[in-house]
Amino acid sequence: MGLAGDRLTRGAIVDSERVRLERLLDAEHKAFALLGLIETSGIVAAGRTERAVEQDIYALAQREFGVEKHWHKRIARAGINTLCVAGDNPPVRTIAPDDIVYLDLGPVFEEWEADVGRSYAIGADPRKHALCRELPIQFKKVRERFLRDPDISGTALYDYACRSAEEAGWRFGGRIAGHVVGEFPHVRMPGPKERNRIAPGNPEPLRAPDLEGRRRYWILEIHLIDHANQFGGFYERLLLDNP
Repeated sequence: MGLAGDRLTRGAIVDSERVRLERLLDAEHKAFALLGLIETSGIVAAGRTERAVEQDIYALAQREFGVEKHWHKRIARAGINTLCVAGDNPPVRTIAPDDIVYLDLGPVFEEWEADVGRSYAIGADPRKHALCRELPIQFKKVRERFLRDPDISGTALYDYACRSAEEAGWRFGGRIAGHVVGEFPHVRMPGPKERNRIAPGNPEPLRAPDLEGRRRYWILEIHLIDHANQFGGFYERLLLDNP
């Protein structure tokens, strides 16, 4: 191909990666805008069922952003259901006056996935409010660990997330601490599922490319639980080298 051809190829790869990142950042920006509308609309409130909250969120996402697809189904969890992980399917709960609630949004914007999560203490329980404050703090700590080690593996970052949660007085509730995200549907990416998760059983560096040689983009999930009092909280967003 020659030197000129090599330069053109490298330039095309750089441009492609720039577009992918721009699309993912745009999707996340819109997902956080959706969260903002949910918060101001009063959708999450005591006396409402998780299912009613989810249906209203679907309708709001479609009306305001044209979202027709969500890459995962369960969106709202309240009370004891906040101990559950994504694959669990507990009975639908009605939000109690003193519950903690978390939202886990997975809207698809023009075939690009977003994945954001945030928690809310409905009442005045100080421990639940403390948990809501701690979640982004733990996200920052785990992200800093990711930044310090360019070769860190999925297993190592998961282990760190668990230790950091315990040091802060909580337990890490997730079976994973994140996963790849990208063009919809990322769950059909080729290769073993374990290599695309921040979890035990993934010794591969998180910065290793995918099987097509492309950069992998990660969602970092922080799921903290208070085991004694039977509630948890959740926070997630893109894990990037630059904020």
